[in-house]
Amino acid sequence: MWGAADLLFCPQNRGFLRDFMPTSTQQNTLRFEVNDAGIATLWLDGGGRPVVVLDRDLIQRINTALDQLEQLDGVKGLMLRSDCERVFVAGADLAEIDALDDPGLHAYLAFGTTVFSRIANLPYPTVALINGATLGGGLEIAMHCDGLIASKVSANGKPYPIGLPEAGLGICPGWGGSQMLTARIDARTAIAATATGKPFMTSDLPDGLVAVFVDSPNNLQQAGELWLQNQTTKNSALPTITPENAERCQVGLTEAKESVEATDAASAVFLAIETGITDGWAAAVAIEQCELVRLRNTTEAREKLDAFLSKG
Repeated sequence: MWGAADLLFCPQNRGFLRDFMPTSTQQNTLRFEVNDAGIATLWLDGGGRPVVVLDRDLIQRINTALDQLEQLDGVKGLMLRSDCERVFVAGADLAEIDALDDPGLHAYLAFGTTVFSRIANLPYPTVALINGATLGGGLEIAMHCDGLIASKVSANGKPYPIGLPEAGLGICPGWGGSQMLTARIDARTAIAATATGKPFMTSDLPDGLVAVFVDSPNNLQQAGELWLQNQTTKNSALPTITPENAERCQVGLTEAKESVEATDAASAVFLAIETGITDGWAAAVAIEQCELVRLRNTTEAREKLDAFLSKG
């Protein structure tokens, strides 16, 4: 459907991806299980951290696990889970990202897009089981699945955030978040939330983002298995901006522009949406990534990122 080559819409990406991509023998695989019904569960872990974050190591290990899953016969569905009770995925590793130079960041983003697209392109249905905070890259990898199933509360019994908070740090999504969220829910709501960086809470989620709500994380596995068993066909395309929904997305963009404060990050999100409407997924993701690299060097983003990273 798409892959690393599609990201070459952005000239800075050329030449870096080949050196960045690891061999599968370099990484320890993630834990996965396949039940008697042929449903695989792939567990994301923090690699020794207290929470799961999307860093280069985790993306590489997802890639390795997908290599192994694709060699198995009889797999009929995939569930993506977190082994952390506190979060599904807390987001990307901003410290690691900030340490990369611009070519290195372009390569990192392009590799992530290649790996996540493998989930979308699997020949069987996929679902992300959301048990806690799901932010930034965490929501983006979840939205590469055909469906999302979420618990109403996390393990501590409280609602938790799901969303794309990047604009709150002066940057923007980099793995297609602006496109996928806009396609899955009300367009104006999605674009405004992405442009401001304000996540949703599970106590007040917009319609369309989650396919099934369960009462607690303990109910996720059973709900995921049932949902997959009821999928008679595999979605042929990742939900994103298409000619069929372009008019709806354009109306949502116009309305969001009227309600959102003009910032560099908001303008980047608007540009990505406009690109998705006119030129499609690959061009829009390339714009996201080019804008993310540009924005993280602006004065506003540097102040916010430095303040955020200093708390760590």
